[in-house]
Amino acid sequence: MESPDDLPLILAGPILRHCSPGQLTLWLVCSCRTTLEFRCHTRDGDTLLASRRFPPDGPHHVGLGTHAHAYLLALEPESPFPTDCWLGYDLGLAAAEPDEQGEAHTRWLSELVPALLYPHETRPQFVLKSRIDQLLHGSCRKPHHTSADTLPLADQLLVQAGQSGDAGLQPALLLMTGDQIYADDVAGPMLHAIHQVAERLQLGDEQLQAPDMDRCSSGRALHRHEKSYYRRTRLLPDTKANARLMELFFSGSRKPIFTSANADNHLITLAEMLGMYLLVWSPVLWEGCQLNDFQASDPALQQRYQTELQEIRRFIADLPAVRRVLAHLPVYMIFDDHDITDDWNLNLGWEQSAYAHPFSLRIIGNALIAYLLCQAWGNQPDQFETELLEQVRNILRQPDAEAHDALIQQLLRYEGWQYSLPTRPKLVVLDTRTRRWRSQSHASLPSGLLDWEALSELQQELLHEDSVILVSPAPIFGVKLIEIVQRIFTWFGHALTVDAENWMAHPGSASAILNIFQHRRTPQHVVILSGDVHYSFVYDVRLRFSPDSPHIWQITSSGIKNAFPPRLLRPFDWLNRWLFATWSPLNVFTRRRHMRIRPRRPSEHAGRYRHQRLVNGSNLGRVMLDPDGVPQVIEVLMPDAGSIHFTEGYEHEWHD
Repeated sequence: MESPDDLPLILAGPILRHCSPGQLTLWLVCSCRTTLEFRCHTRDGDTLLASRRFPPDGPHHVGLGTHAHAYLLALEPESPFPTDCWLGYDLGLAAAEPDEQGEAHTRWLSELVPALLYPHETRPQFVLKSRIDQLLHGSCRKPHHTSADTLPLADQLLVQAGQSGDAGLQPALLLMTGDQIYADDVAGPMLHAIHQVAERLQLGDEQLQAPDMDRCSSGRALHRHEKSYYRRTRLLPDTKANARLMELFFSGSRKPIFTSANADNHLITLAEMLGMYLLVWSPVLWEGCQLNDFQASDPALQQRYQTELQEIRRFIADLPAVRRVLAHLPVYMIFDDHDITDDWNLNLGWEQSAYAHPFSLRIIGNALIAYLLCQAWGNQPDQFETELLEQVRNILRQPDAEAHDALIQQLLRYEGWQYSLPTRPKLVVLDTRTRRWRSQSHASLPSGLLDWEALSELQQELLHEDSVILVSPAPIFGVKLIEIVQRIFTWFGHALTVDAENWMAHPGSASAILNIFQHRRTPQHVVILSGDVHYSFVYDVRLRFSPDSPHIWQITSSGIKNAFPPRLLRPFDWLNRWLFATWSPLNVFTRRRHMRIRPRRPSEHAGRYRHQRLVNGSNLGRVMLDPDGVPQVIEVLMPDAGSIHFTEGYEHEWHD
């Protein structure tokens, strides 16, 4: 393994984050504290539109470890940046040693990361759109899933747009709508690489009070623990069902708090969480990782490691293209459950169990801290208080269990993860994980995805808008049959078994969100972008008995690198079409009885999808909008089937 002195200056990024005519934002991680210079030019480079130097420390810097430093750089021009034309940006880092003349030398991206640039570029190029005319979206990117990573498909689109010279072909932004990482479902080779990265970069340590781990009071000790690989379910906390609530919730005497079915390598420490982000967004640190030296005492686990290693190597091979995409498109993100842990806040019982145990609370909190630094911070940089980020800096600088736990408590109470952008159409991104409408009748019943206060705020966001793009990690209008199956399992007390997290699962939130769409001042055009479910579909939604009904499009694209079990999805698709057709009396029993819902058909050339409405397989969604915010093209990009368009469904397929 290389010594830390040989680390590249830029370990991850740069990733283009929040962009507007008044601000450009760039996120990156460097191997040392350094002075940075951020510039924006016209495409030809003749005109410098804005430039700013950033000192090594300040509010834009968070030290992740001795050799890892996160920077979020915001560049604000004296006059607004031009829109709908090609622009270029560059990033300069002060070299550690002076040049031959003894002067400080600044190294720019073309020298630091030449692979980041497309063949026609001397610096990364991007377009600030005056309106959102085209966007990419997707969720659920699990590195070791057997499907292909589809983010590199965006790389092909950017190559075509750049070579054409037509700024109109460039997507306005990339929306990552949940599960950008899988903290709860980690392959052995990924965890092995994470531990090497944590050691190599000397990522911040922490004090732990973990059960069943003798002489293991720190994060670094945990990384070397005998149960650290494929046996973490024995380390994760559980609870005794000594109360009536726990007995009803778990239906047993002793059950794990974390409910992921694949938690054998569940991430625990903050260093592990940060290490995973560095490895899923950049190929740099993989180059110093030894993946063939892992030895398990159990032959079955060794074979599992080797099988996972094949998929991880495929994932690594695509990372240079992924890195280019993230450097050239404004990227916005929101969490779903796997960014933290499976079934996160699914119901009141889960919350009472997880947050009552100090070790599970620490795990959830560490994932939230990592999400703050690596995802949320760049969505709206001015949204996060200086004091909050200073607390993060302090616990990374010096382990302090009390300060660490106090920060976690503050993050769990934080209500600013959601955000909106004054784009055309307006973009509204929902936090459907931390502001939930908890069931008061029974702790095992699913929580509503937004509570009353959050729903009221949403309604205010939508008022006086002609068109809106609404990001809900879980589809608001989902597949009725699957929702019915989830309701049946919930009725028998097994909501966790089927991930019963849909908008219709909670009567209060279901009624409220549907009433919002029926409000007379609801925008006339509402595009809902979702992921989560590991299959893709498009619904046209209208109000029944309303001549002035808004037009709602439920567009679901999932996953970027994940898929639904194919043997289950085909029967669900076929049964859903027949059981909930227009003439079916079963529609009386759904909460959406006042809506008319028509599924769109995957394009006829799609082969195996010809007779389906649900598309399975990893994909990346693309939507093209007209000036009124009406989708003109809705498609998913798939590595094995090309582009699959969703076309208007048959008239008789309107569902009540």
